[in-house]
Amino acid sequence: MTRLLEIRDNIKVIFSKYDVFIIPVLKFLLALVMLIMINGRLGYMSRLGNPGIVIIVALACSFLPSGAILLFGALFSMGHVFALSPEVAIVVGVIFLLIYLLYLRFTPGESLCVVVTPMLFVFHVPYVIPVVMGLIGGPASALSVVCGVIIYFTLHVVTQNAANVSGDLSDIMAQIRLIIDSLLGNKQMLVLCVSFAVVTIAVYIIRRLPIEHCWMIAMISGAVLCMVITLIGGLVTNAGFSILGIIFGCILSVGVGKVIEFFKFCVDYTRTERVQFEDDEYYYYVKAVPKMNVSATEVKVKNINRSRVRRPVRPGRGEAATMETAPMDTAEMDTTELDSSYFGDTTELDE
Repeated sequence: MTRLLEIRDNIKVIFSKYDVFIIPVLKFLLALVMLIMINGRLGYMSRLGNPGIVIIVALACSFLPSGAILLFGALFSMGHVFALSPEVAIVVGVIFLLIYLLYLRFTPGESLCVVVTPMLFVFHVPYVIPVVMGLIGGPASALSVVCGVIIYFTLHVVTQNAANVSGDLSDIMAQIRLIIDSLLGNKQMLVLCVSFAVVTIAVYIIRRLPIEHCWMIAMISGAVLCMVITLIGGLVTNAGFSILGIIFGCILSVGVGKVIEFFKFCVDYTRTERVQFEDDEYYYYVKAVPKMNVSATEVKVKNINRSRVRRPVRPGRGEAATMETAPMDTAEMDTTELDSSYFGDTTELDE
C-alpha cells in the first residue's frame, strides 16, 4: 500500500508541476476521439471527415475552455445531419439548443460529462458515468448525465432513420414527425434517463453520509441500484437491454470508482479520532479521519565549508612576527596550542 501511495503522490506532483502542458494534451485527445467518433457514426458530410480539419479543430479545443469541445461536437453533428436532411437538422438543432440552455443554467461546469456520456455509449459502458458523477459531482450532475443520454439517442435515431429522411422531401412534416416520434418512443432512452438520474443522486447522498467507508458503500449501492432499475425497466417496457452488458458495466463502474476514491478520498479509518470542544454558544463533536499519506523522507546534507585561517609566519632576524592568511579545511584543524618555538627566539627580537 505504501508503494501505491508513493506512486499516487508522484503522479500528483508531476500533474501539478506540468499541468499547463498535460491539460491541453488531454483536451486535445478527448476532442480528437470525439470528432473521429462523430465522423465515423454519421459521416454524411465528407468535408468534415478531412483529417486536417479534425486535427485543427482538436488543437483549437486544447487551448479553449472545456465548453468548446461540446460546442464543436454539436457543430460537427449538425453539419452531418444537415447534409442528410436540412429539416431534420432543424429538429436536432432545437434539441441541442434546449440541452445547452439546461446545461448552462444548472451545470455550466460539467460540459465534459455531456461529451463523455455519448462516447461511453459507443464503447458500450455507459453505466460508469452515473456512479462517477455521483462521486465527484453533485445532485445537479444528474441533469448533465441525462443531457448526454439524450444527445446520444438523438444522433442514434437519426442514423437509424437515415434512409427514410434522406429520400423524397415532399412531405417534410412527416420526416420531422418520424424523428420526434422515434425519439420520444425510444424506451431505452427513457429507462436510462430515469436510472442514471436516480443513481447519480443516490451515490451523491450516500457518499456524503458521516459513516465509515461511505465512498465504497456509495459506489456499490449505485452499481446495484443501476442494475436493478435498468433490468426492471427493461423488462417492464420491453426495451431489450443486454443483461451481460449491464452487469459488466456496473462492475466496471465500481472499479473506476475505486480508482477515483484512491486519488480523491483515500483515508485511514483505523486512526479515526473524535474531538469535543465548545465555545460560548455551542458544543462541538467532531469526527476526524486522517488521510493516507506517505511521510516525506528527510534528507540531511552535511556541508563542509573551507574557511580562511590565520597562520603565524616565522619572522626573519630583526623582523616582527606576522600572521599569514591561508585557506584551511576546518574539518582538519587541530585544537592543540601552537608551539612557542614556532615564533623564533624572542630574545633576538628584544635586542
